[in-house]
Formats: sequence, structure tokens, C-alpha cells
Amino acid sequence: MTALTTLLSPTAVRLGVHSPDWRAAIRAAGQALVDIGVSTADYTAEMIVNVEENGPYIVIAPGLAFAHARPSPAVLRTGMSWIRLHEPVPFGHDTNDPVSLVVALAATDSSAHTEAMAALARSLSDPAKAAALDQASSAAQLLALLEGDAAPAVRATPTAGAASHHKILTVCGNGVGTSLFLKNTLEQVLDRWGWSRHVSVEATDTISAKGKASEAVAILTSREIARTLGDVGVPVKIVEDFTSAAEVDTVLRDTYRV
Repeated sequence: MTALTTLLSPTAVRLGVHSPDWRAAIRAAGQALVDIGVSTADYTAEMIVNVEENGPYIVIAPGLAFAHARPSPAVLRTGMSWIRLHEPVPFGHDTNDPVSLVVALAATDSSAHTEAMAALARSLSDPAKAAALDQASSAAQLLALLEGDAAPAVRATPTAGAASHHKILTVCGNGVGTSLFLKNTLEQVLDRWGWSRHVSVEATDTISAKGKASEAVAILTSREIARTLGDVGVPVKIVEDFTSAAEVDTVLRDTYRV
């Protein structure tokens, strides 16, 4: 099993779910987590409050919402659910609505699930894989597709203190979910450019980002989180589709004027 399929139980994969609105869609994703013993109903409520307070930044790509909240006592163990909606519903996102897939994460801390998020980001950023996942007719078929995701080569770690070393922050409301998606997409682009030794990427939350901004050359985030951050003294770049290497490539070129 991969890191991703270890966290995603077959009984937490639900296809053709009827949801009248975005709150009901998140409740369905949260209930799947409750049913497999990952979290309590309180965590489901926390995921909904996250959107109410921070806006629909969890809609990280066209048709895809990544529901989550901060680690809390309501999380019993780290796990995920996968809810494909029978009919897409709007979350209020300017460009990525309506949502047909809700993937929910409950995490006990901010680091244990990073490998699984990297695998999920790779799967959803691959158009052929994403289309196959969308057509999967059962939990077994969907998990088999995710199981086929191979881990990439280990990235080189930039030398601490090197004069040419830069840092870019990817930011979301909680620092445990959507920012990791964007981090992995950005790292794929940096690998392709051959810049991995010179630029590191750190996923973090809005509060921490304000304190860390002075260490970074730029911040990449959603439109909603950019509004929350305000002026932090470094360029804040907006990415609409966190799974799009092409869009991130364009943003990175704009950041470095290349």
C-alpha cells in the first residue's frame, strides 16, 4: 500500500452522493471519516467553520474541494475520505466552481500525512489519471488507480545558508492541507527547472506566514487567503488551480521575471 491508500479506507470512498449544497457535501465527507473512526462529528463542524471563516479557498482546482481543519481533539487518527457528488454544487469560488469531488483530511499533526498529500497532488495534476479517477465505478477501482502512483525521486535538500538559496511559502488557512497541494505542485515545477537546490518550499498557515514572510522571496496562495494576509512585505502571488503545473510555472516566471 502507498502512503495515500493507507490513509484512505475503501469504506470512506463514496460515489454518487446526493448533496444539496456545500455544507451538506462537507458533512458527507465528515460522516465518512466518523464512520471509519478517524474523527468525531465535532471535526466535521470544524471543517464547515473553516470555510465560513476563511472562504472557499479549499476549492483548489476546478471541481475539487479539499475539506479539512486544524488538528484538534476531534481527530482520533489521521485519515481521509473521498466523496464524489451525484450533482456538482457551488462552494462560492470565483473560478473553480461547481465542485463534484470532495476529498476530506483529518490529521493529528501537520506533518504525518505529507507523503500522502504529495501522492494525491501528483494523481490529480495528471489529466489522464484524474479522468480515470473520475470514471472509476467502485472504491476498489479508485484505490487501485491511486495505488499505482509511484513515489518520485527524493529531492535534493538545499544547503543551509547558501548565498543562492531562496524560500517560497505556500499558505492556507491551517497549513495542513491545501498549502501542501500547492507546495508539491511548485516543487514539481522547480524540479523541472533544475532549481530545487536553490529554492525550498515551506507549507504553512496564515498566522505563521505573517511571521515567516521576511524569510521568503514570495508567497503563493489562493485569492481568499491573499486577502486575509494583506501586505506582508513580500509579493503574494495568487494561484487558482493548485494542481496545475502550467499555472504555477507562469506564476514562478512572473516571480523571478524569467
